[in-house]
Amino acid sequence: MRKWLPLLTVCLGTFMLLIDVTIVNVALPDMRNDLDASFSSLQWVVDGYALAMAALMLGAGSIADLAGHRRTYLAGLVLFAISSLICGIAPNPTVLIAARVLQGIGATTMACTTFALLNNSYAGRDQGTAYGVWGAVAGASSAIGPIIGGVLTDLASWRWIFFVNLPVSAVAVALCVLVLADVERPHRSRVDVAGMASFTVSAAAATYALIRANEHGWSNAVTWWLLLVAVAALVVFLMVERASAQPMLDLALLRDRSFVGVLIGAGALFFGAFGALMYTQIWLQSVLGLSAIQAGAVGLPLSVMAFLVSGGIGRFLHGEHRGRIIAGGLFATGIGGGLGALLVHGGAGWVALVPGFLAVGLGVGLATATLSSAAMAAVPWQRAGMATGAVNTAQQLSFALGIATLGSVFTTRAANVLADRGVPDAEAAARAIGGGQSGMLVQQVPAEARTVLEEAVRAAAAAGVQGTLAVSGVVALVGGALVLLLMRRRDPVQQVVEEAEVLA
Repeated sequence: MRKWLPLLTVCLGTFMLLIDVTIVNVALPDMRNDLDASFSSLQWVVDGYALAMAALMLGAGSIADLAGHRRTYLAGLVLFAISSLICGIAPNPTVLIAARVLQGIGATTMACTTFALLNNSYAGRDQGTAYGVWGAVAGASSAIGPIIGGVLTDLASWRWIFFVNLPVSAVAVALCVLVLADVERPHRSRVDVAGMASFTVSAAAATYALIRANEHGWSNAVTWWLLLVAVAALVVFLMVERASAQPMLDLALLRDRSFVGVLIGAGALFFGAFGALMYTQIWLQSVLGLSAIQAGAVGLPLSVMAFLVSGGIGRFLHGEHRGRIIAGGLFATGIGGGLGALLVHGGAGWVALVPGFLAVGLGVGLATATLSSAAMAAVPWQRAGMATGAVNTAQQLSFALGIATLGSVFTTRAANVLADRGVPDAEAAARAIGGGQSGMLVQQVPAEARTVLEEAVRAAAAAGVQGTLAVSGVVALVGGALVLLLMRRRDPVQQVVEEAEVLA
């Protein structure tokens, strides 16, 4: 049993950092009521965490190469615990958002070392088993977040979704000190600070622009200035990486079509599977009136399916089926989004989400572990750490941008329905619904008008959820098609040539 303790140590960190991507979704209505948070603040509570991971993942991998992977993982655990405590005691939305960003930094320093630690601890058949178990944990973690969040929010308080990280972190820290060995450090002399800074500015500006558009509309000048800053910073990042002797992302990797397919698959999966969860949870609680536990339990089919499927595909991780497995997962995720969009309507209940969640769980289970394995198989071993960081970056950045983009979809669709039904100031009312304020909106009108407004709110919220699920499904389906196209089986001689070009 002792030989599996390193796996347990890594899986505890993975479980915490991935579960905290979605665990807050079910607690958003309670957070709004307790902290008097706006719709954009709620989006930042979710996005601040994902954005920190997306912006810093590649650079954190470079730092880990210098400082040592075990030491970096340990530092990440400690920072994650401290920031979780601050989240739990946050007195206002500003402190909570700042602590979530700090929590995302801690999660990043854990995530960037995962595969180096597993590869250092296991080989051969044991390594395949370790990846299979890790994949099962990773596949289920993000999906099970709303369930655990619902139980903790209903039985205690939303603050306990963060406090619960403290004992888990303590166990993980103890195991890290006792059972993990450090990985031999590659020859790297510096960190690509300019690349980290420019990429962070680009990702943050793009996300902030999308969230601001939800609140102020696309005609707002600041929104467009932010988008211009994002594009300019991205151009600077590409120029810096091209000129750098030790870039945090070797642009030559993007000449490998299989690797590009992996990045597209990773981004499409997190957008398609998890981007709409925030809005389905708001619909379940604020409109349908489910408790946090009940709303979290609606996602149980997704979680169970993802866990079972992820645990069963370890034997395929070293074969030639990776592209088809990832594409199959994305197609299942896309079908799940489509089912949700078809079944959710103004008179629908929570059951309408279950068929789609089952399909999404199948997709998540198929693709999650396979993506990381495919990333490392697509590039020379000297670039394995960089490739893993790029995949994690694609996942988290896609999730952050997905939350922001789908917020616009939700409010636009909801506002159109409200306007058609004669509700005044439909856009503001749609943002109130998206922020979990449906009940407050209804209470503001005279009693004799409430029944009509309740029906309009229910129809508007359902239309918003329909839109987010439909867009998520389309993104997943397009991603699946691109993965099939890009990750076709290559001739072995051509693969050696492409790898030589990357290293050159």
